[in-house]
Amino acid sequence: MKKIFDGFIFDIDGTLTSTNQLIFDSFNFIAKKYLDRQFTDDEIIGLFGPTEGKIIKTLFGENHKEVIEDYFRFYSDNHSMADIYPGLKEILVYLKNNNYPIGIFTGKGRDSSMITLTKLGVDKYFDLIVTGDDVENPKPSSEGIRKIVNHFGLKPEKVLMIGDSVSDVIASKEAGVKIASALWDSYGKNEVKLMGSHYYFNSVEELKRFLMEAS
Repeated sequence: MKKIFDGFIFDIDGTLTSTNQLIFDSFNFIAKKYLDRQFTDDEIIGLFGPTEGKIIKTLFGENHKEVIEDYFRFYSDNHSMADIYPGLKEILVYLKNNNYPIGIFTGKGRDSSMITLTKLGVDKYFDLIVTGDDVENPKPSSEGIRKIVNHFGLKPEKVLMIGDSVSDVIASKEAGVKIASALWDSYGKNEVKLMGSHYYFNSVEELKRFLMEAS
């Protein structure tokens, strides 16, 4: 197969890293402490879109600065429950060694993004990291994807976004890039399967084989 991509963009949670449970537990830590309640996973997922900071500001009002500090402290101190999915570091090394520009586009805020990427030792593989704090319009807007595409001077149709959510599919199609839907830990797997992504991958190994053939 001839080279079909000139650049790659990765989502973080549920795509690169198994951080979903850590996010759920972090939200429930502050919910129990400050609201004396617990959220279901689906309730927390329903909040996604804005960054953690914006969600917390909406939920906790005037207390939000203290709550945000507690959220990130818990997130960082309990990060051992998260990890990069086996095989993904090898993909990043392969792409880096072949001089592809690699970006991150995530709905996470910059603080939690850098905690995760740094603690897992993969921050060095990304040439540009665009978080929810770096855009006016969060996913499913394509603003973050377009920032990366324009930064590297790439043609959108030669860029592959790899993400696990419905919003990743919508943003990619709006930006004109190809979308590979990662299904190995997608909380919206059933919905994502209906979205008509260009590619679907059930395992990291499937993605790895595809990228090595297509690049």
